[in-house]
Amino acid sequence: MGAIVVVGLQWGDEGKGKITDLLASHAAAVVRYQGGHNAGHTIVVGGASFALQLVPSGVLYPGVVPIIGNGVVVDPRVLIDELSALEARGVDTSALVVSGNAHLVMPYHHELDRLTERYLGKSQLGTTKRGIGPAYADKAARIGLRVQDLLDEKIFRAKLDVALREKNLVLAKGYNRLPIDPERVVADYLGTYAPLLAPRIVDSVRLIQRLWREGRTILLEGAQATFLDLDHGTYPFVTSSNPTAGGACSGSGLGPRQIGEVIGVAKAYTTRVGAGPFPTELSGSIAETLVSRGHEFGTNTGRRRRTGWLDLVMLRHAVEINSVSEVALTKLDVLDPLEEIRVCVAYDVDGERLEELPYHQSVLHRARPIYETLPGWRRSIAAITRAGDLPGPVRRLVELIESRVEVPIRWVGVGPNRSQVVELQGS
Repeated sequence: MGAIVVVGLQWGDEGKGKITDLLASHAAAVVRYQGGHNAGHTIVVGGASFALQLVPSGVLYPGVVPIIGNGVVVDPRVLIDELSALEARGVDTSALVVSGNAHLVMPYHHELDRLTERYLGKSQLGTTKRGIGPAYADKAARIGLRVQDLLDEKIFRAKLDVALREKNLVLAKGYNRLPIDPERVVADYLGTYAPLLAPRIVDSVRLIQRLWREGRTILLEGAQATFLDLDHGTYPFVTSSNPTAGGACSGSGLGPRQIGEVIGVAKAYTTRVGAGPFPTELSGSIAETLVSRGHEFGTNTGRRRRTGWLDLVMLRHAVEINSVSEVALTKLDVLDPLEEIRVCVAYDVDGERLEELPYHQSVLHRARPIYETLPGWRRSIAAITRAGDLPGPVRRLVELIESRVEVPIRWVGVGPNRSQVVELQGS
């Protein structure tokens, strides 16, 4: 069986973790292929909520190998704390492994992330200030430290020395900050973190390739989503890696022909965190309803998410560039009380109707949504378990989305719990 990629089709927070968790019971491994602890998954099992940052969703299933792939940037303190918190709640994390080729988030990455955002002022990008962007920048500049460097003190010290020559100069001359003490970094990373993580450090590519050759199911999950992708997102208001399905190959070591399915996850409405264009953004009572019913606050940061109607122009574009085979439509229950539901089917830009996403950011900033309006269902769908029991207006909404994006919707989410997913059709 080919590997399965689970990818977000909007600006993140679509419920990818829940869909990965839904599929993980039949998987041999769940691979996190990019991002860092700047994004999280929330999974609700039996009323208990698990907020995951770096740990792949499959950790909640015995027998599944959670793999942090080479495309991830890892803050070892955060990872160790997250594993400890899961163990304290009775979750066995002993199977989790980390790619030796993943890059490390270092203390100077945190500091530079905070300082850069502060100095940008009104032009802030809205980063989480977790050091993720600077860590990826060092990776591209080829001065990053990798997880495998925790296993060799000589190499770690040599690379740290090279990095700190530049970083301490920038901190002192550019921001009037005290230099970072290399010995303190060594004490933390080699003295505290390395002994705890060393048994988990592996050649993840060899492990993943072996599982694939054995015909085992491999799930690949990313952080963030399509329109936060460094290349395909609403640049510069994006993340520093590639959450799109193409990034799953480079971030895991699988080849394109080894991917069997791409499952796209989208909310029944749209949200984003931080700055950037948002054509269907709402304000007022409907926005407040979506925020309160959808609990639209960041898993890690607690930041309030911006909310808006579902945008099918963006969704169709995301389906195309990810080569999506089927869609999971989440959080339909959030729309339960609404009298009518609007769906953006095109944009008006200076009097011209656009049905494809404009490539130029200035055009996207001027885009005004053109809506189709559908009746709401005005009842709770939280207890529904069969597709045939979904209200007619829900089915009409699903049919409209499928007709526009031209791929089937396989699942709809009717509540936050693991079990509150209705399968509309088999794979």
